[in-house]
Amino acid sequence: MDSEFRLGVNYWPRKKAMYWWHDFDVGEVEEEFSMISDLGLSVVRIFLLWEDFQPAADHIAQESLENLIKVCDIAASRSLGLDITFFTGHMSGPNWAPGWLLKGDMPQYVRQVVSEGKIVDKGYLNPFDNEIALAAEKLQLQVVVRELKDHPAIWCWNLGNEPDLFAWPASDQVGKNWAFSMMKTIHEIDAAHPVTCGLHSASLLYNNGLRVDQIFSEADFAVMHAYPMYLLGLANGPLDSDFVPFTCALTAALSGKPVLMEEFGGCTSPPGKESYEWVWTGYGQETRQFMASEEDLAKYYEAVLPKLVEVGAIGAFAWCFADYHPNLWNRPPCLESRHERFFGLIRPDGSIKPHASVIRDFAATKPMVKRASKVLSLPFPTANYYDNSLSNIQELYEQWGGMD
Repeated sequence: MDSEFRLGVNYWPRKKAMYWWHDFDVGEVEEEFSMISDLGLSVVRIFLLWEDFQPAADHIAQESLENLIKVCDIAASRSLGLDITFFTGHMSGPNWAPGWLLKGDMPQYVRQVVSEGKIVDKGYLNPFDNEIALAAEKLQLQVVVRELKDHPAIWCWNLGNEPDLFAWPASDQVGKNWAFSMMKTIHEIDAAHPVTCGLHSASLLYNNGLRVDQIFSEADFAVMHAYPMYLLGLANGPLDSDFVPFTCALTAALSGKPVLMEEFGGCTSPPGKESYEWVWTGYGQETRQFMASEEDLAKYYEAVLPKLVEVGAIGAFAWCFADYHPNLWNRPPCLESRHERFFGLIRPDGSIKPHASVIRDFAATKPMVKRASKVLSLPFPTANYYDNSLSNIQELYEQWGGMD
């Protein structure tokens, strides 16, 4: 294997967050993509907020499409590839739904629904099996992929961001059929660029209808999103540097595909403050969140990145580009998901955090994808993993051991 180990970042503008498509500013994107390029990163993951790109089930917003083309042009001018994520969907706590989708019951596990920039007390159609939603999704894919399939900035197409946090398929067969249908829709238009789906660690813990072995069987590569700070019952602490590479190795074992660690990282304390646990009331209940000191998170990145190379990952994308400007703190997602204010490589004033310097230094070594030097072997047939997935992942991680 001699391909480049792709280093990238998940992007929302630091002054606009999820509201950037509605209030688009070319200059802002030019400035921030230059920052990303200066860090030595090569891929930017961007999200097509569903209501901004599809205000009606049968209509793609022309203005948003034109702005997306501008983003592609800016990326190409800076030699950046784009991971285009459709149907967003779940993001940073709330679920963002277009008005036409707001029918049906509220899923019990949904924290908050935002539509047209406002918090609403409504449920929505299930995007995995509702005919209106399925037709709308295919339309979005067809219009966007046809428009951009030949653009030099396209790196890959992505079928969503942690879609199980938006809704669950009625069964894993429904989830598999949905993924296959959407991937086929893209591949029929664009056979050149890879297609994947933004699953996260929940798809390793449970059979949520989006099984790693099934969803990625027709994908061009697999992805995983993993954060030890969210899974302290499994990980060995909030900055367990073995947990992220382990989930990558497990995803590879289940899917049989190369794996991109599409999201990893952590939220930080203010500069000069030590790591601590922040407690607040969010979404009507007490919320506790580990906040790493900037120095501790830098050490975490320094440990995780080479371990991802060792397990054969094809790349690593940081979550996320920037801390959000205080002007956003009284709006979703920052209003309730307060830790999301401080997840960035970049501070709101544009200065870089220590872990951004770690990524820049790692990028300067020009890492390459390597054959895994540490492989996870399943002690049972792949299809049996989900018979008792939570117990299986616990036992597999205990057996995995450290990588130091």
